[in-house]
Amino acid sequence: VLKPAENNFRPSRTWVCKVNIEGCLTDGTFVEKLNNFSVQIGDGEVIQGVDLALPLMDVGETALLEVGPRFGFGSLGLAPIVPPNATLLYTVELLSAEDEPELAILPASKRKVIGNRKRERGNWWYTRQEHTLAIQCYRRALDFLDESTGETYVDDDPGTNKTSEEDLNSLLEDRLKVYNNLAAAQMKIKAYDAALQSVENVLRCQPENVKALFRKGKIMSAKGDNANAVAAVRKASQLEPDSKMIRQELLRLVSLRNEDNKLEKNLYKKMLGQKNKPQETNINSKKQIPWGMMLGSMAAVVVGVAAFKYRFM
Repeated sequence: VLKPAENNFRPSRTWVCKVNIEGCLTDGTFVEKLNNFSVQIGDGEVIQGVDLALPLMDVGETALLEVGPRFGFGSLGLAPIVPPNATLLYTVELLSAEDEPELAILPASKRKVIGNRKRERGNWWYTRQEHTLAIQCYRRALDFLDESTGETYVDDDPGTNKTSEEDLNSLLEDRLKVYNNLAAAQMKIKAYDAALQSVENVLRCQPENVKALFRKGKIMSAKGDNANAVAAVRKASQLEPDSKMIRQELLRLVSLRNEDNKLEKNLYKKMLGQKNKPQETNINSKKQIPWGMMLGSMAAVVVGVAAFKYRFM
């Protein structure tokens, strides 16, 4: 602690804090500086080391944090400044903290700004292959971009300036972008059922959303349903016939579907073959029974005749 607080008031998860942040490498190389920066605890809006430290600080406190690679920029670093697996030093001053605003009374314009900021942060984590953190940011973005949450006002005065249909549509557009991005991140961690739900949320509102159709195809293929995968990607290809990537994916899926069809046919043949064999065996057995009885009868007659001759010779 560089400067203790005058009180014992600490923020909790999801609280919105105003902070001054300055980060550097252990050799003093400057990394970043944020003044009067607004950060919501637990939403991945700053590096994890700072995010985890804020609930342990009192309002008014200034602390020096030593942040290991795991809670900093990890094995990727932050080119060209932060090398891979670097330890960081962060000076954090907690200026203020307040509870998360109630979404039901938060104006649509503010929810749009906050939601898109969280979406962009999710994109940042996604590019760093931190897919779980990206998913976390996207889910929080959806909370703010829900056009059906509470009353939708343009400004802070409920009852005046109701949000227009155009503004609501804009909010919905942003929400669908988040669902598409969320599906991509869920696919990366192989959460295919959740990813399918995300793209279906998009397609319910926009049945011809090419990104959602393309991702649905990849998801269905990963789940082993290549027939429905082909249907989804074929529709995407019809909507964007010039897309080389979509055409290549469609060819791949058609090949997989054809392989599936061959395997199914072979399986049916084997099943039918196994059922026919016992029947053939029974038929042969039935054919063999009369011949056996006939030969037995003939043998008995021959023996009888021989015995008769022997007796009366």
